[in-house]
Amino acid sequence: MPDKLAQQDVALDEYINSEYKYGFTTDIESDNAPKGLNAGIIRFISKKKDEPEWLLKFRLDAFEKFQTLTEPEWGHVKYPKPNLQDLIFYAAPKPKKKLDSLDEVDPELLETFKKLGISIDEQKRLSNVAVDIVMDSVSVATTFKETLAEKGIIFCSFSEAVKNHPDLVQKYMASVVPVNDNYYAA
Repeated sequence: MPDKLAQQDVALDEYINSEYKYGFTTDIESDNAPKGLNAGIIRFISKKKDEPEWLLKFRLDAFEKFQTLTEPEWGHVKYPKPNLQDLIFYAAPKPKKKLDSLDEVDPELLETFKKLGISIDEQKRLSNVAVDIVMDSVSVATTFKETLAEKGIIFCSFSEAVKNHPDLVQKYMASVVPVNDNYYAA
């Protein structure tokens, strides 16, 4: 058994240290939060997303709890600890116009997903498959919303759920994994 774990560790190290195989970036104008994580950044992001006061309070309370916790150490998992003050926690493609359908998604975004092997055209043709396309921090398109809604199923981004179904979000948010469960939950 230890031999198998050692082999898995070597394979994981090789994968982590390998070159980025897709070799491309997407040049899309975006709106970013400043680097770092603090109460001011949380307020900035909440305002950008036009979130209600109750959600901002939830986020600030979670951040307060987060500051009391330490990042866990897991057996057989080694990685460089992220410097949270050097990360950007919000980025969104600058919208060119209000999108009414998946057909109106920025061609640059669609090209990015094609490069990743995700053909949006194929996804649209598939029956009974719903897809939420996320770029940076923002849902840019969701398929099959109307079809699912007819069946009583809500399928949307979190930001849309907060706006259209705040009672459900408040009732169930953090009900499975509470904020005080662990460092990453907070």
